[in-house]
Amino acid sequence: MEQNPLDILKSRSLYELMERALLLKLKHRGLKMGLCTISNARSGACTEDCAFCAQSRFARAKAPVYPLKSPQILLKEAETAKKTGASRFSIVTSGRGPSERLVQEVAERVYEIREKVGIRVCCSLGIMSKSKIKILKDAGLTRYHHNLEASEEFYPSICSTHRFADRVETIRAVKECGLEICSGGIIGLGEDEHHRFSMAKALAELGVDSIPINILVPIKGTRLQDVAPLPLGQILRTIAMFRIMVPYCALRIAGGRESALGQMQALAFMAGADAMLIGGYLTTRGRPPEMDLALTEEIKRLWQEMYHR
Repeated sequence: MEQNPLDILKSRSLYELMERALLLKLKHRGLKMGLCTISNARSGACTEDCAFCAQSRFARAKAPVYPLKSPQILLKEAETAKKTGASRFSIVTSGRGPSERLVQEVAERVYEIREKVGIRVCCSLGIMSKSKIKILKDAGLTRYHHNLEASEEFYPSICSTHRFADRVETIRAVKECGLEICSGGIIGLGEDEHHRFSMAKALAELGVDSIPINILVPIKGTRLQDVAPLPLGQILRTIAMFRIMVPYCALRIAGGRESALGQMQALAFMAGADAMLIGGYLTTRGRPPEMDLALTEEIKRLWQEMYHR
């Protein structure tokens, strides 16, 4: 009887998983290291009830609430992102999905940033139709971000106002429009290893181009404020498992990496990660970009030593 892939992964030690994941990273992606940054371009008052999110109207968290940032502010943020080493700048807005007017306004900002700053622009605006995606593509968008957030089996535990299938449909629409798709999720929501494996499998089947792995930062006032943090070993096993299942894809450590990994962040890159979100997140702070740039240079030196042996 053929053994289940998850059972095979679970039977391996952390060392074996990390070794295999790093070998796959170096074989299929070489010494690539990707850096990106995001802007919380419209914040708060979200109609959705995602259990982890401070911007949900169902949460009691004190998240900022404001409309879409002006073109001048986003231009300045994009310039800063480029100066600090990011190769991508993402415009993120709260809400289930954008109105036609919001899509047009974001498209104008995408075009202006591309023309004046020269950085690749991504967007994360929620659930989208093909017609809206095409407006952004015509403005110069190259990649759209839309997380699965969790596995299909676990998703009803964290959100009831839209379906897992709605997220999958947006991802497929993005790909059909010819854009790259960045999609991952959050670990540490209360799921188990089976759920994390299922999410990785779904992302592999969808053929996404970049996978951000966020580690839950429990925020006071959200439904998950008292969730216990994932142990370091579980985080590293998850990163390695994702790399093994999607060897050709950018694997990005994102929100929660500072608090969850602390001084051990370098281990994530020894477990197969090869990209990082820098400069802060939606409602939580990051660390100074200079620290992340120094870390990436050190990691690339280590990879090079390993790669040439």
